[in-house]
Amino acid sequence: MARLTLMDPASAPDAVGKVLAGTPLNLFRIVAHAESAFEPWLKYGAALLTRLELDPLLRELAILQVAHLVESRYEWVQHVSIAHSVGASDEQIAAVENDGEDNPSLTNPQREVLRFTREVVLEGAASEQLMADLVSRLGDRQVVELLLVVGHYMAIARLIATTGLEPDPPLVSLTARAEREG
Repeated sequence: MARLTLMDPASAPDAVGKVLAGTPLNLFRIVAHAESAFEPWLKYGAALLTRLELDPLLRELAILQVAHLVESRYEWVQHVSIAHSVGASDEQIAAVENDGEDNPSLTNPQREVLRFTREVVLEGAASEQLMADLVSRLGDRQVVELLLVVGHYMAIARLIATTGLEPDPPLVSLTARAEREG
């Protein structure tokens, strides 16, 4: 059960209320309490989901890795369906869930992204060698984008855990629509 009240779209400021009326995600109804940061936060999140050079499948595997490592059921439920929508197989998703970074269903870049994400989440930073390997494979831009994704979803996981949000049903259609319009 949520430890904070969910913002009611009817009593929210106009711009915030319109956004809240258009989505059933309770995460948005919690973050909306930070009224001045809400719209920029939404735009930043949308950019991470729709405007990166980073391959969407690598992005989603990294988000699932964050959700798995920090035990964020809310993020896991939302991003399993998004991962499927960008091409993740059930076997790849199970590999993330079971710490199977060497699973044959994963490509070398996917394995590196999962290892990189694991180190960032659990150690606070990736090793020099893994960083160098990933930069040589993806380039500076995509590695920075990956770090922004990992950091953003770590922050969301902490917000969800602290506020006690329970998972909402998957809302893959929002991301799919944003990627089409992106």
